[in-house]
Amino acid sequence: MIRFESPADVETIHALTAAAFQHAPHTSHTEHLVVDALRAREQLTISLVDERDGEILGHVAVSPVVVSNVCHGWFGLGPVSVLPGHQGRGVGSGLVRAALRHLREQGAAGCVVLGEPAYYARFGFRAEPDLVLQGVPPGYFQALAFDAPMAHGAVTYDAAFDVRPPDSENPAALQG
Repeated sequence: MIRFESPADVETIHALTAAAFQHAPHTSHTEHLVVDALRAREQLTISLVDERDGEILGHVAVSPVVVSNVCHGWFGLGPVSVLPGHQGRGVGSGLVRAALRHLREQGAAGCVVLGEPAYYARFGFRAEPDLVLQGVPPGYFQALAFDAPMAHGAVTYDAAFDVRPPDSENPAALQG
């Protein structure tokens, strides 16, 4: 069952997001902190969980982004988190589809995602040469326009994506 998060889900979402990215390549290991910061900054536009038999197996976050050409109604998909033992079983795909459906229903212009091109292409995302995220290889930053023209320009995510772990969560700080 895919549903919107409830206040009782917050700690579980934090833990499952940390677990989902613990061994993932190309990660800063701050995804769980990003979701917390988006929620605290009231920038978590959509927050869905996949719950089965009373256990939350996955989560998807959606937040607004700013496009330099002043396009309105654009959002960023992610992080998408699935418990390690349930990855590759359609949990993440179901969450992405549900999030995109909700964005369309809300009248969003489009959505961007930073992620594996082969995975996100199945949902209609594609690299757009005129839509860029600074410092990211172009193929990994992708967009999907809904019933609006494709945006162009530089994309900026909320400051929540710049969050850094406190020293207690930063292994390098503990060694120094």
